[in-house]
Amino acid sequence: MSGDCRLVITVDGPAASGKSTIARALAAHFGLPFLDTGLIYRAVARRLREAGGDPADEEVLLRCAHDLAEADLEAPDLADEALGALASRIAANPRLRAELLPFQKRFAERPEGAVLAGRDTGTVVCPEAKAKLFVTASVEERARRRCEQLRRRGERPIYARVLEEMRERDRRDAERAVAPLRAAPDAYVLDTTELDPAGSVAAAIAWVSERRRACAGPDGASPATQV
Repeated sequence: MSGDCRLVITVDGPAASGKSTIARALAAHFGLPFLDTGLIYRAVARRLREAGGDPADEEVLLRCAHDLAEADLEAPDLADEALGALASRIAANPRLRAELLPFQKRFAERPEGAVLAGRDTGTVVCPEAKAKLFVTASVEERARRRCEQLRRRGERPIYARVLEEMRERDRRDAERAVAPLRAAPDAYVLDTTELDPAGSVAAAIAWVSERRRACAGPDGASPATQV
């Protein structure tokens, strides 16, 4: 394997598949900065909600996305479920996705490399990345995990409703015209349905480590800036 061997890792997958947990663990293990690209759309959705804007109004969406900074991704209420649903709706807008793409690409171009998690990081944001994962799990298991997460926040979710919302979000993400949710052809598909978080992380680290060794020079050297 030759060319750019910077350690750029992409982790894509549907909601509650475990991709964010895995991506954060990979970033910590390999000493890399981490970007959850889903937070970008949540941050825009937050601005839109605060402004009382119409999600169907493209010009309003683009104004909300203008000058977005990493600090905007640290707002404590970005995990709100209603905000997530709004983010999923506006993420289907092609002009908004085009507006936010440079922000993500700049993050991935850091000299030391980066870890990015989302739904199109391996197919659109970093198609040249040499370590791509697609994390998935059955929709029933993902709905169960989301319910547990909501209960830990003190909420009282109804499983059937969460399951239906998750199926609808999966459909919307997979069927959107621009950057649909799908695994890159060269991605490692990791099904976490039967795995606990520790097992999922271990499998991901082992696979990325193998990719790193494959990208090392003929003498076996593997600098920190290489996969």
